[in-house]
Amino acid sequence: MRSAPTDDRRSPVRPREERGGVARVIGLGVVTGACDDDCSAIGTYASAGAKFGASFLWTAPATFPMMFAVVYLSSKLGQVSGRGLFHVIRDNYPRWLLWPTLIGVLIGNTIEAAADLGGMAAAINIFLPIPIGAIVVIEAAIILALQVWGSYALIRNVFRWLALVLLAYIGSGILAKPDAGEVLIGTFVPSIQFSAEFLAMLVAVIGTTLSAYLYTWQTNVEVEEEIQQGRTTLAERRGASGEELSRSRRDILIGMLFSNIIMYFIILSTASTLHKAGQTEIETAAQAAEALRPLAGDAAGFLFAAGVIGVGFLAVPIMTTGAAYDLCQVLGWKSSLHARPREAKRFYACIAGFTLVAVGLNFLGFNPMKALVWSGVVQGFSTPPLLLLILLMTNNRAIMGDRVNGFWMNLLGWITVGAIFAASIGLVVTWFL
Repeated sequence: MRSAPTDDRRSPVRPREERGGVARVIGLGVVTGACDDDCSAIGTYASAGAKFGASFLWTAPATFPMMFAVVYLSSKLGQVSGRGLFHVIRDNYPRWLLWPTLIGVLIGNTIEAAADLGGMAAAINIFLPIPIGAIVVIEAAIILALQVWGSYALIRNVFRWLALVLLAYIGSGILAKPDAGEVLIGTFVPSIQFSAEFLAMLVAVIGTTLSAYLYTWQTNVEVEEEIQQGRTTLAERRGASGEELSRSRRDILIGMLFSNIIMYFIILSTASTLHKAGQTEIETAAQAAEALRPLAGDAAGFLFAAGVIGVGFLAVPIMTTGAAYDLCQVLGWKSSLHARPREAKRFYACIAGFTLVAVGLNFLGFNPMKALVWSGVVQGFSTPPLLLLILLMTNNRAIMGDRVNGFWMNLLGWITVGAIFAASIGLVVTWFL
Protein backbone atom coordinates (compact mmCIF):
# COMPACT_ATOMS: atom_id res chain seq x y z
CA MET A 1 0.00 0.00 0.00
CA ARG A 2 1.41 3.38 -0.97
CA SER A 3 1.50 6.25 1.46
CA ALA A 4 1.02 9.95 0.85
CA PRO A 5 3.50 12.59 1.95
CA THR A 6 2.46 15.01 4.65
CA ASP A 7 4.31 18.08 3.38
CA ASP A 8 2.90 20.76 1.10
CA ARG A 9 5.78 21.07 -1.35
CA ARG A 10 4.41 21.90 -4.80
CA SER A 11 5.69 23.72 -7.84
CA PRO A 12 5.30 27.44 -7.05
CA VAL A 13 4.39 28.59 -10.57
CA ARG A 14 0.93 28.02 -12.00
CA PRO A 15 -0.77 29.38 -15.12
CA ARG A 16 -2.90 32.46 -14.64
CA GLU A 17 -6.18 30.53 -14.84
CA GLU A 18 -5.11 28.21 -12.06
CA ARG A 19 -4.51 31.06 -9.64
CA GLY A 20 -8.19 31.86 -9.40
CA GLY A 21 -10.36 34.71 -10.52
CA VAL A 22 -13.63 35.10 -12.37
CA ALA A 23 -12.41 33.25 -15.49
CA ARG A 24 -11.60 30.14 -13.49
CA VAL A 25 -14.86 30.20 -11.54
CA ILE A 26 -16.96 30.53 -14.70
CA GLY A 27 -14.76 28.24 -16.73
CA LEU A 28 -14.52 25.42 -14.19
CA GLY A 29 -17.05 25.86 -11.41
CA VAL A 30 -20.04 26.63 -13.60
CA VAL A 31 -19.05 23.99 -16.15
CA THR A 32 -18.89 21.39 -13.40
CA GLY A 33 -22.32 22.47 -12.21
CA ALA A 34 -23.70 22.41 -15.75
CA CYS A 35 -22.34 18.90 -16.24
CA ASP A 36 -24.23 17.82 -13.14
CA ASP A 37 -27.38 19.23 -14.77
CA ASP A 38 -26.96 16.87 -17.71
CA CYS A 39 -29.81 15.67 -19.92
CA SER A 40 -30.73 12.97 -17.42
CA ALA A 41 -30.93 15.56 -14.65
CA ILE A 42 -33.06 17.95 -16.71
CA GLY A 43 -35.45 15.16 -17.67
CA THR A 44 -35.64 13.91 -14.08
CA TYR A 45 -36.23 17.34 -12.53
CA ALA A 46 -38.82 18.24 -15.17
CA SER A 47 -40.64 14.95 -14.57
CA ALA A 48 -40.54 15.45 -10.79
CA GLY A 49 -42.05 18.94 -11.04
CA ALA A 50 -44.74 17.78 -13.44
CA LYS A 51 -45.62 14.74 -11.33
CA PHE A 52 -45.49 16.09 -7.78
CA GLY A 53 -45.63 19.86 -8.21
CA ALA A 54 -44.16 22.34 -5.73
CA SER A 55 -44.13 19.70 -2.96
CA PHE A 56 -40.90 18.33 -4.48
CA LEU A 57 -38.98 21.63 -4.25
CA TRP A 58 -37.43 20.76 -0.87
CA THR A 59 -35.17 18.21 -2.58
CA ALA A 60 -33.06 21.01 -4.06
CA PRO A 61 -31.85 22.64 -0.81
CA ALA A 62 -31.64 19.17 0.78
CA THR A 63 -29.27 17.84 -1.87
CA PHE A 64 -27.07 20.95 -2.16
CA PRO A 65 -24.73 20.16 0.76
CA MET A 66 -24.58 16.54 -0.41
CA MET A 67 -23.55 17.64 -3.91
CA PHE A 68 -20.81 19.82 -2.49
CA ALA A 69 -19.55 17.07 -0.18
CA VAL A 70 -19.24 14.31 -2.78
CA VAL A 71 -17.59 16.46 -5.44
CA TYR A 72 -15.19 18.11 -3.00
CA LEU A 73 -14.16 14.79 -1.46
CA SER A 74 -13.50 13.44 -4.95
CA SER A 75 -11.45 16.50 -5.85
CA LYS A 76 -9.48 16.24 -2.61
CA LEU A 77 -8.76 12.55 -3.18
CA GLY A 78 -7.39 13.24 -6.65
CA GLN A 79 -5.28 16.20 -5.56
CA VAL A 80 -3.73 14.60 -2.48
CA SER A 81 -3.21 11.06 -3.79
CA GLY A 82 -2.17 12.15 -7.27
CA ARG A 83 -4.20 9.26 -8.72
CA GLY A 84 -7.58 8.65 -10.31
CA LEU A 85 -10.40 7.18 -8.25
CA PHE A 86 -10.11 3.56 -9.36
CA HIS A 87 -6.33 3.72 -9.29
CA VAL A 88 -6.62 4.47 -5.57
CA ILE A 89 -9.21 1.73 -5.03
CA ARG A 90 -7.03 -0.78 -6.89
CA ASP A 91 -4.00 0.05 -4.76
CA ASN A 92 -5.81 -0.14 -1.43
CA TYR A 93 -8.69 -2.62 -1.61
CA PRO A 94 -9.12 -6.32 -2.49
CA ARG A 95 -10.25 -7.49 -5.92
CA TRP A 96 -13.56 -8.85 -4.59
CA LEU A 97 -14.52 -5.27 -3.71
CA LEU A 98 -12.84 -3.58 -6.67
CA TRP A 99 -14.57 -5.47 -9.48
CA PRO A 100 -18.21 -5.27 -8.31
CA THR A 101 -17.74 -1.54 -7.69
CA LEU A 102 -16.23 -1.09 -11.14
CA ILE A 103 -18.99 -3.03 -12.87
CA GLY A 104 -21.71 -1.02 -11.11
CA VAL A 105 -20.11 2.27 -12.10
CA LEU A 106 -19.53 1.21 -15.72
CA ILE A 107 -23.17 0.15 -16.05
CA GLY A 108 -24.42 3.40 -14.51
CA ASN A 109 -22.17 5.61 -16.66
CA THR A 110 -23.00 3.82 -19.89
CA ILE A 111 -26.76 3.82 -19.31
CA GLU A 112 -26.74 7.50 -18.40
CA ALA A 113 -24.62 8.33 -21.46
CA ALA A 114 -27.14 6.41 -23.58
CA ALA A 115 -30.05 8.28 -21.98
CA ASP A 116 -28.32 11.62 -22.54
CA LEU A 117 -27.69 10.84 -26.22
CA GLY A 118 -31.36 9.94 -26.57
CA GLY A 119 -32.45 13.09 -24.73
CA MET A 120 -30.27 15.28 -26.94
CA ALA A 121 -31.68 13.58 -30.04
CA ALA A 122 -35.25 14.10 -28.81
CA ALA A 123 -34.52 17.80 -28.29
CA ILE A 124 -33.04 18.18 -31.77
CA ASN A 125 -35.98 16.27 -33.21
CA ILE A 126 -38.27 19.12 -32.12
CA PHE A 127 -36.91 21.11 -35.07
CA LEU A 128 -35.39 18.55 -37.42
CA PRO A 129 -37.74 15.79 -38.56
CA ILE A 130 -34.93 13.26 -38.70
CA PRO A 131 -35.27 9.82 -37.09
CA ILE A 132 -33.99 9.96 -33.52
CA GLY A 133 -31.76 6.93 -34.13
CA ALA A 134 -29.94 8.75 -36.92
CA ILE A 135 -29.47 11.82 -34.73
CA VAL A 136 -28.01 9.66 -31.95
CA VAL A 137 -25.44 8.20 -34.34
CA ILE A 138 -24.46 11.65 -35.64
CA GLU A 139 -24.15 13.08 -32.10
CA ALA A 140 -21.99 10.19 -30.96
CA ALA A 141 -19.74 10.48 -34.03
CA ILE A 142 -19.17 14.20 -33.40
CA ILE A 143 -18.46 13.69 -29.70
CA LEU A 144 -16.11 10.78 -30.33
CA ALA A 145 -14.25 12.70 -33.05
CA LEU A 146 -13.72 15.63 -30.68
CA GLN A 147 -12.47 13.28 -27.95
CA VAL A 148 -10.05 11.40 -30.18
CA TRP A 149 -8.79 14.14 -32.51
CA GLY A 150 -9.49 17.15 -30.35
CA SER A 151 -9.69 17.33 -26.59
CA TYR A 152 -12.19 17.72 -23.81
CA ALA A 153 -10.86 21.25 -23.30
CA LEU A 154 -12.05 22.07 -26.82
CA ILE A 155 -15.53 20.74 -26.05
CA ARG A 156 -15.62 22.70 -22.80
CA ASN A 157 -14.54 25.95 -24.43
CA VAL A 158 -17.10 25.60 -27.22
CA PHE A 159 -20.08 24.68 -25.07
CA ARG A 160 -19.49 26.17 -21.61
CA TRP A 161 -21.32 29.40 -22.43
CA LEU A 162 -24.10 27.50 -24.17
CA ALA A 163 -24.72 25.67 -20.89
CA LEU A 164 -25.73 29.00 -19.36
CA VAL A 165 -28.93 28.85 -21.41
CA LEU A 166 -30.17 26.71 -18.50
CA LEU A 167 -30.65 30.04 -16.72
CA ALA A 168 -33.80 30.39 -18.84
CA TYR A 169 -35.53 28.11 -16.34
CA ILE A 170 -35.03 30.75 -13.64
CA GLY A 171 -36.89 33.32 -15.70
CA SER A 172 -39.53 30.79 -16.64
CA GLY A 173 -40.14 29.82 -13.02
CA ILE A 174 -40.61 33.47 -12.01
CA LEU A 175 -42.80 34.46 -14.97
CA ALA A 176 -45.06 31.44 -14.42
CA LYS A 177 -46.25 33.28 -11.26
CA PRO A 178 -46.26 30.31 -8.87
CA ASP A 179 -48.28 30.48 -5.68
CA ALA A 180 -45.93 31.96 -3.06
CA GLY A 181 -47.41 29.95 -0.22
CA GLU A 182 -47.06 26.65 -2.07
CA VAL A 183 -43.49 27.52 -3.01
CA LEU A 184 -42.48 28.36 0.56
CA ILE A 185 -44.07 25.21 1.97
CA GLY A 186 -42.64 23.04 -0.82
CA THR A 187 -39.16 24.50 -0.30
CA PHE A 188 -38.87 24.34 3.48
CA VAL A 189 -41.26 21.56 4.53
CA PRO A 190 -40.16 18.12 3.27
CA SER A 191 -43.05 16.08 1.89
CA ILE A 192 -42.37 12.36 1.60
CA GLN A 193 -44.74 9.76 0.22
CA PHE A 194 -44.02 6.11 0.96
CA SER A 195 -44.98 4.89 -2.48
CA ALA A 196 -42.89 3.21 -5.16
CA GLU A 197 -43.63 6.05 -7.56
CA PHE A 198 -42.46 8.80 -5.20
CA LEU A 199 -39.41 6.92 -3.90
CA ALA A 200 -38.36 5.97 -7.43
CA MET A 201 -38.40 9.65 -8.34
CA LEU A 202 -36.52 10.56 -5.15
CA VAL A 203 -33.84 7.94 -5.87
CA ALA A 204 -33.65 9.20 -9.46
CA VAL A 205 -33.14 12.79 -8.27
CA ILE A 206 -30.45 11.75 -5.78
CA GLY A 207 -28.83 9.49 -8.36
CA THR A 208 -28.67 12.14 -11.05
CA THR A 209 -27.45 14.91 -8.70
CA LEU A 210 -24.80 12.66 -7.12
CA SER A 211 -23.97 10.58 -10.20
CA ALA A 212 -20.92 8.33 -9.99
CA TYR A 213 -19.43 9.79 -13.18
CA LEU A 214 -18.83 13.07 -11.32
CA TYR A 215 -16.60 11.32 -8.76
CA THR A 216 -14.50 9.65 -11.43
CA TRP A 217 -14.22 12.76 -13.53
CA GLN A 218 -13.37 15.06 -10.63
CA THR A 219 -10.51 12.88 -9.35
CA ASN A 220 -9.10 12.35 -12.83
CA VAL A 221 -9.39 15.96 -13.95
CA GLU A 222 -7.29 16.92 -10.91
CA VAL A 223 -4.65 14.46 -12.11
CA GLU A 224 -4.89 15.77 -15.69
CA GLU A 225 -4.37 19.34 -14.48
CA GLU A 226 -1.31 18.23 -12.54
CA ILE A 227 0.08 16.57 -15.65
CA GLN A 228 -0.53 19.78 -17.57
CA GLN A 229 1.56 21.55 -14.94
CA GLY A 230 4.44 19.20 -15.78
CA ARG A 231 3.98 16.85 -12.82
CA THR A 232 4.02 13.65 -14.83
CA THR A 233 5.12 11.24 -12.09
CA LEU A 234 3.09 10.06 -9.11
CA ALA A 235 5.71 11.36 -6.69
CA GLU A 236 5.42 14.86 -8.16
CA ARG A 237 1.62 14.87 -7.98
CA ARG A 238 1.18 13.65 -4.43
CA GLY A 239 0.20 16.09 -1.70
CA ALA A 240 -1.83 19.31 -1.78
CA SER A 241 -1.40 22.65 -0.08
CA GLY A 242 -4.06 24.28 2.04
CA GLU A 243 -4.37 27.03 -0.58
CA GLU A 244 -5.07 24.51 -3.35
CA LEU A 245 -7.73 22.73 -1.33
CA SER A 246 -9.30 26.05 -0.35
CA ARG A 247 -9.49 27.10 -3.99
CA SER A 248 -11.11 23.79 -4.88
CA ARG A 249 -13.70 24.23 -2.13
CA ARG A 250 -14.59 27.67 -3.48
CA ASP A 251 -14.86 26.57 -7.11
CA ILE A 252 -16.88 23.47 -6.27
CA LEU A 253 -19.18 25.43 -3.94
CA ILE A 254 -19.96 27.92 -6.72
CA GLY A 255 -20.42 25.18 -9.30
CA MET A 256 -22.75 23.11 -7.14
CA LEU A 257 -24.72 26.21 -6.13
CA PHE A 258 -25.25 27.00 -9.81
CA SER A 259 -26.32 23.42 -10.49
CA ASN A 260 -28.69 23.38 -7.52
CA ILE A 261 -30.35 26.67 -8.43
CA ILE A 262 -31.02 25.34 -11.93
CA MET A 263 -32.43 22.14 -10.42
CA TYR A 264 -34.76 24.15 -8.19
CA PHE A 265 -36.14 26.28 -11.02
CA ILE A 266 -36.56 23.38 -13.43
CA ILE A 267 -38.78 21.70 -10.82
CA LEU A 268 -40.56 25.02 -10.14
CA SER A 269 -41.10 25.70 -13.85
CA THR A 270 -42.74 22.37 -14.61
CA ALA A 271 -44.64 22.45 -11.31
CA SER A 272 -46.07 25.88 -12.15
CA THR A 273 -46.97 25.02 -15.73
CA LEU A 274 -47.37 21.33 -16.53
CA HIS A 275 -48.47 20.12 -13.07
CA LYS A 276 -50.80 23.08 -12.65
CA ALA A 277 -52.43 22.23 -15.98
CA GLY A 278 -52.91 18.61 -14.93
CA GLN A 279 -50.17 17.28 -17.24
CA THR A 280 -48.28 15.10 -14.77
CA GLU A 281 -46.47 12.83 -17.23
CA ILE A 282 -43.70 14.00 -19.55
CA GLU A 283 -43.43 11.72 -22.57
CA THR A 284 -41.54 13.93 -25.01
CA ALA A 285 -38.93 16.69 -25.06
CA ALA A 286 -41.55 19.02 -26.54
CA GLN A 287 -43.69 18.63 -23.41
CA ALA A 288 -40.72 19.49 -21.21
CA ALA A 289 -40.11 22.56 -23.37
CA GLU A 290 -43.61 23.80 -22.54
CA ALA A 291 -42.30 24.80 -19.11
CA LEU A 292 -40.26 27.55 -20.78
CA ARG A 293 -43.20 29.15 -22.56
CA PRO A 294 -43.84 31.75 -19.80
CA LEU A 295 -40.41 33.16 -20.64
CA ALA A 296 -39.78 32.31 -24.26
CA GLY A 297 -43.17 31.80 -25.89
CA ASP A 298 -42.71 29.94 -29.17
CA ALA A 299 -38.95 30.02 -28.62
CA ALA A 300 -39.39 27.65 -25.67
CA GLY A 301 -38.52 24.63 -27.74
CA PHE A 302 -35.35 26.27 -29.00
CA LEU A 303 -34.18 27.23 -25.51
CA PHE A 304 -34.92 23.78 -24.14
CA ALA A 305 -33.13 22.09 -27.03
CA ALA A 306 -30.13 24.42 -26.76
CA GLY A 307 -29.78 23.73 -23.05
CA VAL A 308 -30.09 19.97 -23.43
CA ILE A 309 -27.68 19.86 -26.36
CA GLY A 310 -25.16 22.13 -24.64
CA VAL A 311 -24.98 20.16 -21.40
CA GLY A 312 -25.21 16.91 -23.34
CA PHE A 313 -22.06 17.72 -25.26
CA LEU A 314 -20.40 18.51 -21.94
CA ALA A 315 -21.67 15.48 -20.01
CA VAL A 316 -21.55 12.58 -22.47
CA PRO A 317 -17.76 12.85 -23.02
CA ILE A 318 -17.31 12.96 -19.25
CA MET A 319 -19.34 9.77 -18.81
CA THR A 320 -17.65 7.75 -21.54
CA THR A 321 -14.18 9.05 -20.70
CA GLY A 322 -14.85 8.44 -17.02
CA ALA A 323 -15.80 4.83 -17.72
CA ALA A 324 -12.61 4.43 -19.77
CA TYR A 325 -10.52 5.91 -16.95
CA ASP A 326 -12.06 3.46 -14.47
CA LEU A 327 -11.52 0.34 -16.55
CA CYS A 328 -8.00 1.27 -17.65
CA GLN A 329 -6.90 2.12 -14.12
CA VAL A 330 -8.15 -1.21 -12.81
CA LEU A 331 -6.33 -3.08 -15.61
CA GLY A 332 -3.18 -0.97 -15.29
CA TRP A 333 -3.42 0.56 -18.76
CA LYS A 334 -2.27 4.08 -19.57
CA SER A 335 -5.17 6.53 -19.35
CA SER A 336 -4.80 10.26 -19.97
CA LEU A 337 -6.41 12.79 -22.28
CA HIS A 338 -2.97 14.35 -22.62
CA ALA A 339 -1.77 11.21 -24.40
CA ARG A 340 -2.26 10.93 -28.14
CA PRO A 341 -4.37 8.01 -29.40
CA ARG A 342 -1.28 6.12 -30.56
CA GLU A 343 0.24 6.53 -27.08
CA ALA A 344 -2.83 5.22 -25.22
CA LYS A 345 -4.58 3.00 -27.76
CA ARG A 346 -6.48 0.95 -25.18
CA PHE A 347 -7.76 4.06 -23.39
CA TYR A 348 -9.20 5.59 -26.55
CA ALA A 349 -10.53 2.20 -27.65
CA CYS A 350 -12.42 2.00 -24.35
CA ILE A 351 -13.89 5.48 -24.94
CA ALA A 352 -15.04 4.36 -28.39
CA GLY A 353 -16.40 1.09 -27.00
CA PHE A 354 -18.49 2.72 -24.26
CA THR A 355 -19.79 5.28 -26.77
CA LEU A 356 -20.87 2.51 -29.16
CA VAL A 357 -22.66 0.64 -26.37
CA ALA A 358 -24.45 3.85 -25.38
CA VAL A 359 -25.54 4.35 -28.99
CA GLY A 360 -26.74 0.75 -29.23
CA LEU A 361 -28.93 1.09 -26.13
CA ASN A 362 -30.91 3.79 -27.93
CA PHE A 363 -32.14 1.25 -30.46
CA LEU A 364 -33.93 -0.88 -27.87
CA GLY A 365 -37.10 1.18 -28.15
CA PHE A 366 -37.10 3.04 -24.82
CA ASN A 367 -38.92 6.37 -24.47
CA PRO A 368 -36.10 8.98 -24.35
CA MET A 369 -37.64 11.06 -21.53
CA LYS A 370 -38.45 8.04 -19.36
CA ALA A 371 -34.97 6.63 -20.03
CA LEU A 372 -33.51 9.85 -18.59
CA VAL A 373 -35.39 9.30 -15.33
CA TRP A 374 -34.57 5.59 -15.06
CA SER A 375 -30.89 6.24 -15.74
CA GLY A 376 -31.00 8.40 -12.60
CA VAL A 377 -32.50 5.47 -10.68
CA VAL A 378 -29.66 3.21 -11.87
CA GLN A 379 -27.13 5.81 -10.72
CA GLY A 380 -28.98 6.02 -7.41
CA PHE A 381 -28.18 2.37 -6.75
CA SER A 382 -24.56 2.42 -7.99
CA THR A 383 -23.64 5.62 -6.14
CA PRO A 384 -23.95 4.65 -2.42
CA PRO A 385 -21.16 2.02 -2.22
CA LEU A 386 -18.78 4.20 -4.24
CA LEU A 387 -19.43 7.22 -2.05
CA LEU A 388 -18.85 5.07 1.03
CA LEU A 389 -15.46 4.04 -0.37
CA ILE A 390 -14.53 7.67 -1.09
CA LEU A 391 -15.40 8.65 2.46
CA LEU A 392 -13.28 5.82 3.85
CA MET A 393 -10.36 6.64 1.56
CA THR A 394 -10.34 10.35 2.43
CA ASN A 395 -10.08 9.34 6.10
CA ASN A 396 -7.19 6.94 5.48
CA ARG A 397 -3.86 8.49 6.48
CA ALA A 398 -1.97 5.99 4.34
CA ILE A 399 -3.65 7.63 1.33
CA MET A 400 -4.23 11.21 2.49
CA GLY A 401 -1.39 11.87 4.91
CA ASP A 402 -2.35 14.81 7.14
CA ARG A 403 -5.13 15.85 4.73
CA VAL A 404 -7.73 13.47 6.13
CA ASN A 405 -11.25 14.85 6.61
CA GLY A 406 -12.13 17.07 9.53
CA PHE A 407 -15.13 16.60 11.80
CA TRP A 408 -17.62 18.69 9.81
CA MET A 409 -16.73 17.21 6.43
CA ASN A 410 -17.03 13.72 7.89
CA LEU A 411 -20.39 14.58 9.42
CA LEU A 412 -21.69 15.89 6.11
CA GLY A 413 -20.22 12.91 4.28
CA TRP A 414 -21.83 10.33 6.56
CA ILE A 415 -25.20 12.12 6.43
CA THR A 416 -24.98 11.99 2.63
CA VAL A 417 -24.11 8.28 2.62
CA GLY A 418 -26.95 7.55 5.02
CA ALA A 419 -29.48 9.54 2.98
CA ILE A 420 -28.54 7.80 -0.28
CA PHE A 421 -28.67 4.32 1.25
CA ALA A 422 -31.99 5.10 2.99
CA ALA A 423 -33.65 6.28 -0.24
CA SER A 424 -32.45 3.23 -2.18
CA ILE A 425 -33.49 0.80 0.56
CA GLY A 426 -36.88 2.52 0.86
CA LEU A 427 -37.51 2.04 -2.85
CA VAL A 428 -36.61 -1.65 -2.67
CA VAL A 429 -38.93 -2.14 0.31
CA THR A 430 -41.85 -0.59 -1.60
CA TRP A 431 -41.25 -3.01 -4.47
CA PHE A 432 -41.73 -5.97 -2.12
CA LEU A 433 -44.63 -4.46 -0.16
